[in-house]
Amino acid sequence: MTPAGRANDARGAAVRVLERVERERSFAAPVLEAELTRNVQLLPRDRALATELTYGTLRVQPWLGQRVARFAPRGIEKLDPRVRAHLLVAAYQLFFTRVPAFAAVSEAVRAVIAARGARVGAFANAVLRKVASDAAGVTDEDRAEALVASAPAWLREALGRALGESGARAFLTCGLEPPPVGIRVEEATERGAWLARLRDAAAEARFEPGAVSPLCILSRGAGKPQRLPGWSDGAWSVQEEGSQLAALAVGARPGERILDACAGRGNKTAILARQAGAPGAIAAVDACDAMPAKLDRLREELARVGLAPHATFAVDWRVGSGDVRDVYDRVLVDAPCSGVGTLRRRPEIALRREPFDLRDLAAAQTAIAIRAAGHVRPGGSLVYVVCSVLREESEDVVDAVLRARPELEPAPFDAPEALAIAGVSSSFRLLPHVHATDGYFVARLRSRATTL
Repeated sequence: MTPAGRANDARGAAVRVLERVERERSFAAPVLEAELTRNVQLLPRDRALATELTYGTLRVQPWLGQRVARFAPRGIEKLDPRVRAHLLVAAYQLFFTRVPAFAAVSEAVRAVIAARGARVGAFANAVLRKVASDAAGVTDEDRAEALVASAPAWLREALGRALGESGARAFLTCGLEPPPVGIRVEEATERGAWLARLRDAAAEARFEPGAVSPLCILSRGAGKPQRLPGWSDGAWSVQEEGSQLAALAVGARPGERILDACAGRGNKTAILARQAGAPGAIAAVDACDAMPAKLDRLREELARVGLAPHATFAVDWRVGSGDVRDVYDRVLVDAPCSGVGTLRRRPEIALRREPFDLRDLAAAQTAIAIRAAGHVRPGGSLVYVVCSVLREESEDVVDAVLRARPELEPAPFDAPEALAIAGVSSSFRLLPHVHATDGYFVARLRSRATTL
């Protein structure tokens, strides 16, 4: 297949993903992965192009829609989703990439004709030629403004409350390039060797050490990570770097009893189990989640890397503690949240969340943390984590927990990885424009008295 043909396939994959995201309210990541799996003929650079077109278009979709609609007398909202996706991807190419205008327009028009006929193709051609003329005068400042303007007003305001005006703008304008894939090696001492081995195995890709997690390798352009050497042997796992740091912030020590209260599929649990299970120590890491299916995945994933939880419990902390009866040295509450911190890799979140979601999420986060705190032993600690940077899910929740649990107090971190970022503070944020990770809020609380 010619380079032009592969590029068209990459573009077609992006269009199909966008169509499904709209029609089915799917998340882009799994749909894109399925598309790339089907398109086995695509080279790594073409897979990267499909990824860029998908995530880039989603990041600025409202702005692109407005620019295209200027030249469509009846607007674009009532268009067939496939046609609309073609127009938006073409507009993204015109405004945000170096693809020649004639190529972006002609590729889109040919695809529309093939899908919907000559009449619709003529409409697409007329609109996109005007968009191309409009795009010729767009500046870098305009592109940055597109990223800000594409976020809904409530989100811009919430980010401003949390980060300040300049911080909110920096968060929203933090690059259109899709973020790297995070790889977590099992031991920090193994990272250098795995960097060398992965670079040898995929010379066309980029592998770099992470900046905030000593376990992290950042991968770009390597395709499906599970095809790289080491994954099938359990030598490493796929985990975003900020997520790794959040688990390391718990500060688990050999022989301690640890509770992962909202464990999900077990990425953070694996780090806790590895830290608490050093040679000669007795590790007891218990994992909970509201969904039993996730606990099944957790046990499978931990087994792949040679670990196992001490016990697992299906628990909905919003209503009770289920079968959890013990107290623990350290408790991790990685609470369900808006996911605003993951906008770089899940841009559709900004198009779906509403202001009232924050109120409902904060109520659930507070209930979960309050109940989980009842299982912290005297002198033990609780680390609260959300992949959000908004105050409503961060400081406001911690304040509510402290009011409900007077035996708790804010405490500095005792994990070196967290200390490097937080210093003497009891909380910190990871930010994509500062730390090159997803956005997180992490806070540590310590128990002063018996709570059960």
